[in-house]
Amino acid sequence: MVTEDWPAELWLDDADTTYQRVWQALSESAVFGADALPAIAQARRSIDVR
Repeated sequence: MVTEDWPAELWLDDADTTYQRVWQALSESAVFGADALPAIAQARRSIDVR
């Protein structure tokens, strides 16, 4: 199977393992609660709302 995934197109022999690694990478970089507020504020400032 071939799938386009984060961050690139991948050939998947074991899709479960690949998605687990992607989920692990995303969950390790996630922030929650009060720690998330600066990231949210920065994202809001980067949006051009003209």
